[in-house]
Amino acid sequence: MSKTIVKFGVIGCGLMGKEFASAAARWLHLSQVNFEPQIIAVCDANPAATDWFTEHVSTVTATYTDYKELLANRDVDAVYCAVPHNLHEQIYIDIIEAGKHLLGEKPFGIDKEANAKIIAAMNNNPNVIVRCSSEFPFYPGASQIVQWVQDNKFGKIIEVEAGFWHSSDLDPTKVINWKRRIATNGEYGCMGDLGMHVLHLPLRFGWKPANVRSLLSKIVPERPDGKGNLVPCETWDNAILATEVKTEDQHFPMILSTKRIAPGHANTWFIRIQGTEMSAEFTTKNPKQVSSLPYTPGAQQAWHVVDAPYKSAYGTITGGIFEFGFSDSILQMWAAFCDELVNGENKLQSFHCATPTEAADSHKLFTAALESNRTGQTINLDWGV
Repeated sequence: MSKTIVKFGVIGCGLMGKEFASAAARWLHLSQVNFEPQIIAVCDANPAATDWFTEHVSTVTATYTDYKELLANRDVDAVYCAVPHNLHEQIYIDIIEAGKHLLGEKPFGIDKEANAKIIAAMNNNPNVIVRCSSEFPFYPGASQIVQWVQDNKFGKIIEVEAGFWHSSDLDPTKVINWKRRIATNGEYGCMGDLGMHVLHLPLRFGWKPANVRSLLSKIVPERPDGKGNLVPCETWDNAILATEVKTEDQHFPMILSTKRIAPGHANTWFIRIQGTEMSAEFTTKNPKQVSSLPYTPGAQQAWHVVDAPYKSAYGTITGGIFEFGFSDSILQMWAAFCDELVNGENKLQSFHCATPTEAADSHKLFTAALESNRTGQTINLDWGV
C-alpha cells in the first residue's frame, strides 16, 4: 500500500516530543494505513535538547532554537507542540497562522482568555486541522466503553466517575518544576495539566456539566528549588469536581478528579459508568481488563471481568492475546491525527483526537471550578444552545 508522507516539525523536545518520535519509528507496527509521519525538523530553546533527535531520528534535517524559523520551513506540513502552558497562546497561534496543522498539548492556553485567542486563530484559518493530545481513550478497554455508550447499553445513567491520578509529587523532596508555578502552569494547576484526559470521553458523549462544586487541595506547600532553598508551590495538587449532567433524556451526577498526589498510582486513567441496564469500568491500572455488569430486572447482579483483546482503532501486527500499553495508545492517537490530515471526512475509523472545541469546554469548566473554590458555591455553567 502506498502511503502519504506527512512531514512534521516538533516544537518542544522533551519527554512527549521523544514519545512522538518513538511512535513515528514504530509506524511499521500499524497495518493497512495509507499515511505515515516523518519528523524532519525540531526546535527547542535549549540547543542540547535537540541532540537526541539528531542522534536517533534519521529523518531530521533541521534543528532550531527559534520556533519561527521552523515555521518558515516550507517542507513542514504539520507541527507537534509540547511546551509549558504559558507559551501555548503565542506559539499555537503562530503555528496556525503559518498554515501548519497542529497537534498541541493540553490545556490549549494557560487560561480561558488565552484559549479563546487560539480558537479565534483557528476559526480564521479553517483549512488548518488542529487537535489536542489525549491518548488514553485509544486503549481497547476504553474503546469498548465508547461503543457501549454509542449503542445506548447503559439505560438510565445513575452516576459517572472519571479521573486521572498519579503519585510522583507525593515526594516532598522532589525539586519544583514549571507545573508548580502559576506564571508557567496557570491557576488551574492539576486541572489544566491533567483535565483534558479526564474530560475527553464525557465531552465526546455530550455530557457537559450543568454546574460544578470543586474541592481543590494544596498538599505540599513548598519544595526544593535545586539551589538549597525551599520555595512555595503555587498551584493545586489535587482537584475533585462534583458536577451534574443534564441532557434531553438524562440527568445524573458526574465526579471528575485530577490528582498529582494519589498514593500508589502511576498515571492511572479511569472511567466508570453506572446505569440501570449496564454498568462498566475501565482503568489503565488493569489495562488488559474491562469490567461490566449487564442487568435484567429481577436477575442477579454480578460483575464480569474479562481480558480486553489487543483490538485497536487502527489495525496492528500484534496478536489479540498480547497486552496494550501506553506507547501503543500514543501510536493510535498519532494515527488518528494523521488519518484526519490525509483522509479528512473519509478517515479510516470514526474516533478522532480531542478537538479544540472540547479543549475550550474544559477551560469553561476549570474557570468555573476556580470560582467555586474561591466562593464555596456551586457554579452554574451556560453552554448555550
